[in-house]
Amino acid sequence: MLPVGSVYSSLIPNAMARADALREKSAMPGAGAVLPDSMRPAAPPAANGFTDMLDGLVSTVDTKQAQASELTKRVLLGESDQLHQSVIAMQEASVAFTLMVEVRNKLVESYQELMRMQV
Repeated sequence: MLPVGSVYSSLIPNAMARADALREKSAMPGAGAVLPDSMRPAAPPAANGFTDMLDGLVSTVDTKQAQASELTKRVLLGESDQLHQSVIAMQEASVAFTLMVEVRNKLVESYQELMRMQV
């Protein structure tokens, strides 16, 4: 199982580094090739919004759950024999969801603490 830090870093990527890499790649000659959907990087979150960051987190968790579901379905239908990949994807989705729930709990706790403050 991966440490939480590695899951966290995969959920909230460094958008600037990815954008720079994409710019460099598109500046190279013959870079007009279109990547398949599975290899395309997620749209980088806007630098101005906390809401955008949370949207990115939720969409990443949703993507991980959909991928795990698809892998599991393929194994159950006999289309694939990679049970280990299915189990790993399910665990990854589970850890990502747990992390998202904990972030939500901390946000709610912070909001409640702010509401209790005397002005």
